[in-house]
Amino acid sequence: MPWFDWFSLFIRWFHVIAGVAWIGASFYFIWLDNNLRTPPKWKQDKGIKGDLWAIHGGGFYEVAKYAYGPEKMPETLHWFKWEAYTTWLSGFALLVLVYYFGASAYLIDPSVNNLSPTEAISLGLGLIFGGLFVYEMACRSPLAKYPLLFGLCLVALICAVTFLSTQWFSGRGAYIHVGALIGTIMAGNVFFNIMPNQRKMVAAVAQKGDIDPQWGAGAKLRSVHNNYFTLPLLFIMISNHYPMTYQHEYNWLVLIAIMANAAWIRHFFNLRHVGKTKPAILVSGAIGMLLIALAVSWPSSQSVSVEKSEHGDQALAVVTDSRIEELVNTHCVSCHASTPTDDIFKVAPLGVVFDNWQDIERQSAQLVRRTTVTRDMPFLNKTQITEEERQEIATWFTQRQAAQD
Repeated sequence: MPWFDWFSLFIRWFHVIAGVAWIGASFYFIWLDNNLRTPPKWKQDKGIKGDLWAIHGGGFYEVAKYAYGPEKMPETLHWFKWEAYTTWLSGFALLVLVYYFGASAYLIDPSVNNLSPTEAISLGLGLIFGGLFVYEMACRSPLAKYPLLFGLCLVALICAVTFLSTQWFSGRGAYIHVGALIGTIMAGNVFFNIMPNQRKMVAAVAQKGDIDPQWGAGAKLRSVHNNYFTLPLLFIMISNHYPMTYQHEYNWLVLIAIMANAAWIRHFFNLRHVGKTKPAILVSGAIGMLLIALAVSWPSSQSVSVEKSEHGDQALAVVTDSRIEELVNTHCVSCHASTPTDDIFKVAPLGVVFDNWQDIERQSAQLVRRTTVTRDMPFLNKTQITEEERQEIATWFTQRQAAQD
């Protein structure tokens, strides 16, 4: 329905705006904290722990960080919380609107796990809030005193969630639920730890009381977690445009590899903020992404290939244009037409239409790639295309390429 699409558009748009604001603030304050320098003694006598000078937009700025707090609490104190809250609220609204109301279309893939919508939604919510509960308990346990061990356990949690989600949901639905868990943990860090500890600090300064060092240390630790989560989450937000990742035979390993590589690249910038430049991190990160791309592009056991004869030559059976047109009309045009007849898609996805043979010829490379390589079309195989039919499409395209050569 048109109103549904417009509603989804506005929420997604707002989600992106809120996310940009949150990520921008997060990156800025991590950078700021890492670039503070010891101030002159007269500033230290006023309680300033570190300061920084910057120029932006035609003006000079001086930023100071107090070891304890100002002598008098200012009338206006800027808090940074609504960026996180609105990002999470809009993101969760999108999850419900697209993946829960449209569970049969986006979340459930019968070839992966033939769940009912209620089962799929229950598993999704359990994955998100169960993962948040495990993370929070770990942060409040003695485990948090051992950063390396805690980090390894956190990585293990994300890997386990990634694997489970790909066994329960469609590839696209699995990736978005891993992202939803990461985003929920990040917003939870703000809500459950960073903001409460900052309120305690403000109250202590206002009442001239003592500040517990653990308040600031705890909030800083959660901020660091959020910092390393950011790039993996950003990839997941755009991953639905790249089915070669979430439709891959080992999609859970692909996601884990990309998230780990993204966090590693983020580490380069965190070190650079404190004056440590490690080009090897960027080089290894670039090599890592190249290796992931090569691994994903390498033909898997799911990929359709052209049949071979006993002598190793391409199969002699010719797939005609009329046969391909028949397959497209059977499996594609219910969604990809000027006037789709599908019960979910009322506008052709991505504007791809196959109204006539000229449309098929013009978009033949995309047709073959999406049906025989990434295999994400037909969407969740709603029209029940067979492996033999995918083979026919691959053979037809190979024959066309050979004829053109």
